[in-house]
Amino acid sequence: MISGTTSLIGLLGQPVHHSLSPVMQNAALAAMNLDWCYMAMPCETNDLANVLCALRSINCLGLNITIPHKQDVAKTCRELSPLAKRLKAVNTLIPHADGGWTGTNTDVAGFIAPLQESKCEWHGRRAVVLGCGGSARAVVAGLQDLKLAQIMVVGRRSDALKRFLDDLQPNPASSESDCQVLLQGILEQDPALIEQLTKADLVVNTTPVGMSQNRAETSTPRAPMPLGKKIWQNLSPKTTLYDLIYTPKPTAWLTLGTEHGCHCIDGLEMLVQQGAASLRLWSGNNQVPVEEMRKAALSWLTV
Repeated sequence: MISGTTSLIGLLGQPVHHSLSPVMQNAALAAMNLDWCYMAMPCETNDLANVLCALRSINCLGLNITIPHKQDVAKTCRELSPLAKRLKAVNTLIPHADGGWTGTNTDVAGFIAPLQESKCEWHGRRAVVLGCGGSARAVVAGLQDLKLAQIMVVGRRSDALKRFLDDLQPNPASSESDCQVLLQGILEQDPALIEQLTKADLVVNTTPVGMSQNRAETSTPRAPMPLGKKIWQNLSPKTTLYDLIYTPKPTAWLTLGTEHGCHCIDGLEMLVQQGAASLRLWSGNNQVPVEEMRKAALSWLTV
């Protein structure tokens, strides 16, 4: 029950009404007997700095950040974790002792969790990442940590893609040369993209294309999918498709992948794992009920 002593945590983004984060986080808070409430709060880009200041002033205990603010919010933080500095993208805010926020990123751990649980050995494999926004930064960092041989990032605009690649290129001085991951980029309209997709062992969609705005919508053959349907007609069963979208479940893209015999992963487990990691940081408690969070999210999706 919400009372005069209840503390606030939540999610900032636009849009947020489709988010499962309140469902799974409030299930976890109840299981942990914490007098906290997690809310999804829509926020326009122009209002971001003022909203963050106001929430810190009323002693909000933590925030998740989603599209389209993951990069912009990093500029407002009083302090950034080493990972957030590396990615220049933030998805979790923690109150700073001296006011303002400390920014970090739990998306990387959330993203790689399902890949680590799979039976596939990812070292030396090839991946294609669709999109070059804030979520893609965490995806590329995770794939670099898994030591893939090549990561090809697909972008719509050459300027944005160049900035992304410059920011995420591995530092040759930070690891042995034989462990370096080849990070490259390609534009959506480049004819060579078809060959890259054909060779890929893993394709990750980090764009919002295919996301439904309410849980009553279902995936249909006519639903939008990244890059359009035609480019995916020659999918190989050896390719794993990973869609960061979790609603609808499955997306039209993953439905098509299943028809071609691909191993398909949706974004629900990433959502659960990154949310659990955020809650550990906010609460200082490592015993977060991940299974309760997963059950609550799945229950909401299947209603």
